[in-house]
Formats: sequence, C-alpha cells, structure tokens
Amino acid sequence: MLLDPHALRPYGMRVHIDTPNAVEAIAYGFTSILSETYCPPSPIVFLCIGTDRSTGDSLGPLVGNMLKEKNFLNAQVKGCLAEPVHAGNLENVLQELDILKKPYIIAVDASLGRSENVGTVKIGKGPIKPGAGVRKNLPEVGQLHVTGVVNVGGFMEFFVLQNTRLFLVMKMAKVISEGIALGMEQFFA
Repeated sequence: MLLDPHALRPYGMRVHIDTPNAVEAIAYGFTSILSETYCPPSPIVFLCIGTDRSTGDSLGPLVGNMLKEKNFLNAQVKGCLAEPVHAGNLENVLQELDILKKPYIIAVDASLGRSENVGTVKIGKGPIKPGAGVRKNLPEVGQLHVTGVVNVGGFMEFFVLQNTRLFLVMKMAKVISEGIALGMEQFFA
C-alpha cells in the first residue's frame, strides 16, 4: 500500500498527495497511530488550525469544513471556514476543550518546508507547535497531528503563505479529509 519504503517511521509517516493510493496511505497511518495512542472513552476532537485570510494557512479550516460534512458520531470538529481556530483564539478554544474529560485532540495544520516536500502530508504522534513556521509562540496541541506542507519555508513566511496556490491547498484538504474519514470508519468498524 505504501509505495515509499521510508514513509512509515517510528514517530509517524509521510505521504505525498499525488502518490497512488494516498487516501488509503493516510488512513493507514492515521489508524495505526490512533490505535497506539487513543484511550477510550476520551472524546475525540479534531482541532483544525488556520485562517481563511491566508491561502496557505487555510488548510486546517478547509479540512475542518470537509470533516464536519462527514458527521462523525464519535468525534467533534473545531475549526472551519466559518469559525476558524487561529493564533488569536487558540488558547481560548483549548480552555473550552478543558471542559471535556481528557479530550483526545487530533491537530490539523498547514506547514512550510523544503520545495521537494510541498504537497506532503505528515501524520505523527504527539503535539504540533502551531505558528512555528511564522515565529508565533503558541501552545503545543494534540496527541496526534496531521500537517500538510503547503509551500516553501525559510524566507518571508507570511508572504509565502499569502501566495500559496489555492488549487494545492484544496487538493491537500480533500485528500487529508478523505484519508481521515476512511481511517475513522476503519477504526470504529
């Protein structure tokens, strides 16, 4: 199923969205990590981070919209185009989630990387540090994370995020959300 022999690693996996069977590979990586790290009956929360004010940073809210359409019975989604979770409200949203009894948070966010990695999705154990690519100091979030490399990092990150192709971000959001939905279906079957 995974064509890249280096895709599966101890901390997670990476797959490019143009890889044949990318949706199935994402589902496999997602369910593998979920089965290792999730302890029922903790509520599952997809925390889709980003803003619709920046093309590159809209990956999280777009995935959030697509996941909300799936109507999961055993998970809730925070962060979508209408109500994004971003640097300005992340801490408040995390405080709201504290009301839940030890929620299992799956963080979804855009990232910047090397040019050869643009279009790559990473599924990994543990938290992410949102805003690190644009030098923001935000709390780490997630017991599992899904990130997508939307553009090249290292120089003028805000400008790069603003000038990311919407086509790529939409394609990544579709592949990620379909992979997660398939993974959730398999996990709870």
